[in-house]
Amino acid sequence: MKAQVNGVDRELADDATVAAVIDLLAIPTGGIAVALDDAVVPRSEWGTTYVPDGGRVEILTATQGG
Repeated sequence: MKAQVNGVDRELADDATVAAVIDLLAIPTGGIAVALDDAVVPRSEWGTTYVPDGGRVEILTATQGG
């Protein structure tokens, strides 16, 4: 299936979870937030939240300063 991750189209497994997407991209999990189709996904639900076909995942990194 296809999904958009940070604005880039990607081919993902049909049962891809938010956690699987983060693992796939090898993104360190400290200081990040994830939104799926414009809704924030709590960290506790990353492993059980499935990315739907055509879904949009945004992975945001916290930075210091303004």
